[in-house]
Amino acid sequence: MNVREHYDEVRRKRRNRFSLRTRLTVFVTLEMLLCVFFAYGIDILFATTISLRWKVPLVFELIGSCLLVGVLATSRLSKYFFSPIKKLRKAMDRVANGDFSVRLEDRSSSLEIMEVYTGFNLMVSELNATEILQTDFVSNVSHEFKTPINAIEGYSTLLQGEDNLSEEQREYVEKILFNTARLSSLVGSILLLSKLENKQIPTNRSLYRLDEQIRQSIVDLESAWEPKDIQFDVELERVEYLGNEAMVRHVWDNLIGNAVKFSPEGGLVRMTLTKKQNQIIFTVEDSGPGLSPEAEKHIFDKFYQADSSHKQEGNGLGLALVKRVLAIEQGEVRAENRPEGGCRFTVTLFEK
Repeated sequence: MNVREHYDEVRRKRRNRFSLRTRLTVFVTLEMLLCVFFAYGIDILFATTISLRWKVPLVFELIGSCLLVGVLATSRLSKYFFSPIKKLRKAMDRVANGDFSVRLEDRSSSLEIMEVYTGFNLMVSELNATEILQTDFVSNVSHEFKTPINAIEGYSTLLQGEDNLSEEQREYVEKILFNTARLSSLVGSILLLSKLENKQIPTNRSLYRLDEQIRQSIVDLESAWEPKDIQFDVELERVEYLGNEAMVRHVWDNLIGNAVKFSPEGGLVRMTLTKKQNQIIFTVEDSGPGLSPEAEKHIFDKFYQADSSHKQEGNGLGLALVKRVLAIEQGEVRAENRPEGGCRFTVTLFEK
């Protein structure tokens, strides 16, 4: 029986069970009766075992017993009624973070809880199926794009080597090559992100130096920062890390590349790498315009670009890749604006 059939079965059983409202009414009525009987019991106990010069009025005994019984009974009832809601909230938080594998046990004496849990499982099951379909479609289409893109790039490169092209034709060929490279980068990022989300990346871990890897990333990005005359203030401690070297390299390339891209000409990019106990902390700061409140909320979403005019190069996948790689490495990343201007990204890795 699939989730939808189970949901229909639960709905058909509705008439055979008491509703949550009926149960709550019964429980509260029983609680009131228990308070009254408890108060009379206390009154009889005082009258037979304790000789008092003055007698406590029954109304005070009733109030005291109601408070005592009410607190005890309500604490038990609240756990019964609100525990399922807490479970649902935690499950919804996991779904909001992209985990569509969560399921709730829908066997309950309460019909309403059964219906809510079964409906939640149905919703998550449909979302998971949609996510798988979307991921497979994007992965397959992106993979099919690679062959024609490579062909266009190859023929354009051959045309660029021709001597009989006019200046206008050479400009066209350069534009074709430039946009082909951008499209190829987009396809590569989509495929990599798809593999990361489907956990198809081999967990090849090795011990290597993070500081050397970051320095190499800065050197490899020279074509981006040299024309803008970007200055660097780099303080990197010697740090060894056990992880997937190829995957972690994407983190530094994207974060440093973004810092260079959004810094103005002649700007300053600061980087630090420190190790504190079992935590490795890397920060990169740029001298750009910083993040808007809206960008801070969605900066790590797929295909989100803070520059809606698309004047800056990029495809909105770099930071999504960073977050996914760090999730696999059991690390984290956060972005914030600096008080003096610009943006700061902080990466935290935990030694295993």
